[in-house]
Amino acid sequence: MHTHNLTNYNKAFIIGIILNVIYILVEVFYGLLINSMALLADAGHNFSDVLGLLLAWGAAYLAKTAANEKRTYGFRKATILAALFNAILLMIAVGAISIEAIRKLILPEPVQGATMMVVAGIGVIINAVTAFLFMKGRNSDLNIKGAFMHMAADAGVSFGVVIAGLVIIYTNWLWIDPTISLIIVLVITIGTWGLLKDSFHLTMDAVPKEINLKEVGDYLKSLEGVKEVHDLHIWAMSTTETALTAHLVIPEETKDDYFLKKICGELHSKFGIEHSTIQIEKSAQSANCEMNKV
Repeated sequence: MHTHNLTNYNKAFIIGIILNVIYILVEVFYGLLINSMALLADAGHNFSDVLGLLLAWGAAYLAKTAANEKRTYGFRKATILAALFNAILLMIAVGAISIEAIRKLILPEPVQGATMMVVAGIGVIINAVTAFLFMKGRNSDLNIKGAFMHMAADAGVSFGVVIAGLVIIYTNWLWIDPTISLIIVLVITIGTWGLLKDSFHLTMDAVPKEINLKEVGDYLKSLEGVKEVHDLHIWAMSTTETALTAHLVIPEETKDDYFLKKICGELHSKFGIEHSTIQIEKSAQSANCEMNKV
């Protein structure tokens, strides 16, 4: 984990959490006051956002802790688990919103469109600003992407509530309130699916999607003197660090530390792999340490 990145995002987490807690209280108050399902649904989604931000922030902090005798990689994996839990929280929030929206479709209730628009408009600004704070890191850190997805999705929810309020003012169509909620649910679900899938794969130690295992293998095979590459494994240590282990069969030559250092440097520059462990062998069988269970 790159600790300077975490330090840069501490302020983003603090600002995002404070703004969203204040806005949740405002939404719940006015949602109950004007009987708006969309506002209450948005408040519920905002609450899941706050939990998600706390989870992501806590994981980022844990990832900085030093390794010890029991945890030789420290708590780096916590960032991946936080991303997975963030996606699950989003899906739970989506389910809760859907159930209440369907109930409102069956039993429509009066709603004050103007108040909806004002309160939700504030939410668009707050969530868009918070999402912007995480925008830069969303492509390089799955944990930050989870925080960004939460806030961007909630900005969309709030914007949908603004549209619902506007339509209700001019048409008095009460079904618009829950219908907009269901449309937003669909959008959030589509956006969250990728985060859920990516974080689950990393939890299972799959090869990160931005790395091509075959290309890495071909690079190692192209090295001078290498006759074979086996036991090549690539997995995510955290949402920003990738690890690799590989056995290189070099029958004739004796390689020095510079050779290994060069490989590690090129694996980092070419593929973004930060932590490489290379084992050199005379033959594929001579140093095979993998024990097969009968």
